Amino acid sequence: MPIRRGHIPLLAVFLLFFLTASGFAQSPALTEPMKVAAFPSLESAIRIRGPLEFCGEYVPVHLPEVRERLEKELLLMLWDRAQVILWLKRTGRYFPHIEVVLKGSNMPDDLKYIAVIESALKPHAGSNKGARGIWQFIPSTARNYGLVVNYSIDERRNFYSATKAAVRYMNELHDMFGSWTLGCAGYNMGEQGLKKRIEKQEVKDYYRLHLPRETQRYIPRAIAAKLILSDPARYGFDLRPGDYYSPKQFDRIKLKAKYATPVTLVAKAAKTYYKNIRDLNPQLLSDTIPRGDHILYLPQGAAGDFAKRYHPLIAKYRKTLKPKTYVVKRGDSLTAIARKHRMSLWQLCKLNKLSTKSTIRPGQKLSVSK
Repeated sequence: MPIRRGHIPLLAVFLLFFLTASGFAQSPALTEPMKVAAFPSLESAIRIRGPLEFCGEYVPVHLPEVRERLEKELLLMLWDRAQVILWLKRTGRYFPHIEVVLKGSNMPDDLKYIAVIESALKPHAGSNKGARGIWQFIPSTARNYGLVVNYSIDERRNFYSATKAAVRYMNELHDMFGSWTLGCAGYNMGEQGLKKRIEKQEVKDYYRLHLPRETQRYIPRAIAAKLILSDPARYGFDLRPGDYYSPKQFDRIKLKAKYATPVTLVAKAAKTYYKNIRDLNPQLLSDTIPRGDHILYLPQGAAGDFAKRYHPLIAKYRKTLKPKTYVVKRGDSLTAIARKHRMSLWQLCKLNKLSTKSTIRPGQKLSVSK
């Protein structure tokens, strides 16, 4: 039915009454006045104030090429203001811990900006080269620095484990190249590749080395991130203390899993939800925690009576399981069978009272779970 002019005031009164009664009209989120955006022009934002340092090392912005590369990175970052706002908000969650670890290792605070340009501070970030986590470790480097990376656990995704490994790796790269700038370049392209470039070109200055394009951009990107995130107001970002994401609060426990354990069972013992356990433990790649010793994070306050609730639950769960067997086929090996059933060779041999050199025959039955 068409609305006549005389009906409009009555409709407006009805809507106002409805909103007031519902509390919408009094909601701070709706009534708080919106500010008009005001930020410097891109031209003025890239007029760099010198001198500049990164990790205590001089940045030669007097060199035209270096200045141009830095201005380019600043422009690209400032163009995507929404992304920078997310970076700023995430620094509240991740920077405090990174800063503590860096300080404890007597390393420059500026290295925290490497995490920003590597992953935008996203624990689940990944690359087409197989890098994962906030610090973007590839599997081989991660394992070299003590991180577990397999079919069920990927500690590159765990911010705290990965930060410890990254700081150790960068410290070794600094000792190797004698410079934090070159150390960061080595972190990006690999130490062996950087060594070859230095030897071939007979230059040990990052800004005067001919490097892969990604690595040429690497340090200018980190410097640009430092400029913006260390002085956001200068670039027109007006975040209040409450706008930043808070560090996660949790309890840390050591779980000795004699058997593969469902994440849901751990959540019940912690009096929380499956999602909370997976969110706090992004290193877990499936619904099941594999056998072995694990460091797990629980919601704050959940560790107190966790063991008291966990042991009856796991005992009841084990009674519901039936042992699984596998019939050996022609061409099988112990290693292949273990991999197929997501077990270590040692676990398979122990379960069947075999040694790693034992001979198996087609038709033989092997236990592959307990």
